[in-house]
Amino acid sequence: MGIQHWKKIWVGSAGNMVEWFDWFVYASFATYFAGAFFPSGNPTAQLMNTAGIFAVGFFMRPVGGWLLGRVGDRRGRKAALTLTVTLMSASAVLIAVAPTYAVAGYGGALVLLVARLLQGLSVGGEYAASATYLTEATDPKRRGFASSFQYVSMTVGQIIGLGLQIVLQRTLSDSALHSYGWRIPFVVGALGAAVVFYLRRTMPESEVYDEDASAAEERGTLRALWRYRREAFLVIALTMGGTVAYYTYTTYLTKYLSNSAGLSKDTATLVSFTALIVFAGLQPLAGALSDRIGRRPLLITFAVGCTVLTVPIMTLLRHTGGYWPALGLSLLALVIVTGYTSINACVKAELFPTRVRSLGVALPYALANALFGGTAEYIALWFKKAGIESGFFWYVAGCAAVSLVVYVTMRETKDLDLTGTRGASGVGESSVTTAS
Repeated sequence: MGIQHWKKIWVGSAGNMVEWFDWFVYASFATYFAGAFFPSGNPTAQLMNTAGIFAVGFFMRPVGGWLLGRVGDRRGRKAALTLTVTLMSASAVLIAVAPTYAVAGYGGALVLLVARLLQGLSVGGEYAASATYLTEATDPKRRGFASSFQYVSMTVGQIIGLGLQIVLQRTLSDSALHSYGWRIPFVVGALGAAVVFYLRRTMPESEVYDEDASAAEERGTLRALWRYRREAFLVIALTMGGTVAYYTYTTYLTKYLSNSAGLSKDTATLVSFTALIVFAGLQPLAGALSDRIGRRPLLITFAVGCTVLTVPIMTLLRHTGGYWPALGLSLLALVIVTGYTSINACVKAELFPTRVRSLGVALPYALANALFGGTAEYIALWFKKAGIESGFFWYVAGCAAVSLVVYVTMRETKDLDLTGTRGASGVGESSVTTAS
């Protein structure tokens, strides 16, 4: 793979790194800035208000998926990728400079809300824009390998955010973090987005997009997507199990180890930090494997493993006594999840023709993430509060089982020619048909 291909991979996936950095630092630094935007006196109410604004971002994802997916199909992948990173930078800047309640009353909270709306729009479009670009802009025989860097960059964003949190916690006092230190990661996020914006302005357009001869009025429309509604529902179904498992073993894992397994916050953070580094390294290996043996074997392996092993892994994690057992079980879970994360981007992109590929990935994926991924932590905490925490383990396993049915019955997409005018299943055919 030449330098130009590596550049396409880096530029195409770098936005995910910044996106997930911003997403992570908002959630993790909320305890420090919640009091800055709402009246003092009730820390729980402050956190709930901040969490409510955080949740708004998930509701905006489908809107961003539709809007930016349409831009990607009508104006080009480069235009969509540049727009998403512009929204990223704007949202980070707004949070970094938002006035406190003492200065502007609820005006600061309003700025925070606008920032989260922009961030939700950006996240809703970034995944599909980068997934489409990475899938189209690389050697057809290495699409799995190239698209795997989407989750590498997403995980690296979390790692950087986690690392910055550790550094700030050890270099600044608690009062300094509450006063001004919480703004630092958002400044870093804005600078990172500005760098990615500069890189994307000079990136080449996808050749597959340029070669598409579809009429302009058909590109990126809901009417065109409706012709591929079976593929769109397939994206929702195959995302369901994967996104629930991913959020469970990445963003929720640290809280689970701390609140349920009884590990110290420092130990739980270190477990997640180490596990995510290994997880990031696994993605290209699994992506390259899918280029040799196909996408379905990896997806099926993930779904079987998650369906059968989620309950035992989560149960054992709850009774783990230290760093090494927790790390071993966490790595086992993430190895299983890799069967989904490493290739899900290219699988979804391979389902649709060029004229509706970006929207076809963006909108159903954003809906699935809002319904299943974004609610995973809340459902986990609901089961815990109800005194039946193990119910969440069965919920994760059940979502994986639903996706397993889809993986078993869907067609292989590895060898699809993306320059053609049909999706993986062809016009008028169902994607959910037994593989030949």
